[in-house]
Amino acid sequence: MPGAIRTFGRTTAILASMLFTFSWGPAANAQSGAGGPPAVGVMEAVKRPITQSNEFLGRIEAINRVSVVARVTAFLEKRNFVEGAEVKNGDLLYELERGPFEADLNSKEAEVAQLKATLVNAKLTTDRARTLLGGPAGQQSTYDAALANQQSLEAQVQGAQAQVDLSKINLDYTQIRSPIDGMIGRTAVTEGNVVTPSSGTLTTIVSQDPMYVTFPVSVREGLTLRDRYAVRGGFKAVVIRLRLPDGRMYGQTGELNFVNNTIAQNTDTITLRGTIPNPVLPGLSPRLSLRELTDNEFVTVMLEGVEPVEVLAIPRSAVLSDQQGEYVYVVAADNKAEQRRIHLGQSTSTVASVTDGLSAGEKVIVEGLQKVRPGEIVAPGAPSALIQSSMKANPEEGSRKDGGGIGAKPAGTNP
Repeated sequence: MPGAIRTFGRTTAILASMLFTFSWGPAANAQSGAGGPPAVGVMEAVKRPITQSNEFLGRIEAINRVSVVARVTAFLEKRNFVEGAEVKNGDLLYELERGPFEADLNSKEAEVAQLKATLVNAKLTTDRARTLLGGPAGQQSTYDAALANQQSLEAQVQGAQAQVDLSKINLDYTQIRSPIDGMIGRTAVTEGNVVTPSSGTLTTIVSQDPMYVTFPVSVREGLTLRDRYAVRGGFKAVVIRLRLPDGRMYGQTGELNFVNNTIAQNTDTITLRGTIPNPVLPGLSPRLSLRELTDNEFVTVMLEGVEPVEVLAIPRSAVLSDQQGEYVYVVAADNKAEQRRIHLGQSTSTVASVTDGLSAGEKVIVEGLQKVRPGEIVAPGAPSALIQSSMKANPEEGSRKDGGGIGAKPAGTNP
């Protein structure tokens, strides 16, 4: 029995030794082999052209706006336009009652005719009195009275003629015409009602093409824009693009033409304004005359530089940030990771432009950042195809969303 116990003890010891060998020996070797530098994907910082862009909230405004009012008191007999349609300069909009004004004009013209006939007789009297002055029967006082009467009648004829002209103007006011080209709104008065100069606005007309776009800019950003574009041509150095309320890009470009002369005290902003075409939408009925932009519409304004500028570009995924700002990891000559503080410029969701902190040709770690520590050796390699394609593709979509301009679409293209 004691021998069996000793045999069992030796067997247990051998099994324990084998278990220890199989469990610890290979694992230790594996951990030793996996202790090399972490593999990371790197890309060189390269220069590429970008279009500088800034986004603002703006509003579309009609260049011309007319509130149509009555100039005389009369019954409204007829409306000659379709509400919401486009009208041309000189189109007849409203017809007012003409009878009383025509009668008044005829009365004034008759008064002028009567005064002119009296004036003819006065001139003859004056001529006779002037002739008699050379003989014994002539008197200076008679001539003076005749001359004064003639001049008085001449003045009365002029006054009566002015009343005729005024009656003609009032008669013309019974036909209310459009003073501009534009879209007309709804009428505030219908046929059969009396309209007067105090009746208020009968309807409103707003011009359609081109349109103004106005947008406020903070004073700080306005100074930045001035310093950036003043030396490049001022207003001619920028173009205006619009993003519509539904997110579509507007297919026309505009130009900046005005900066306000005062700053809004309550918002510390200054108002900028540009003009942009607003043509009729193609493929629709000519009677509809629908256009993309509407007066008082909110839009997103993108102020873009005409000439692209060269910037240092890296993948956006390489940029990290902390309380001190943005930074990246670069691979030094000895394959050590080095933390580098940078300053970003115009960037998109996939590409970051670096204005300070990097030089062209430096190798930036873009993948495997979670394994990198400053000063540690890394194993650099090529990045994934996804990262490479994000730098090669035209990041137009991202630039429109984030306000950058890398790879901007040519001006004037359709959305």
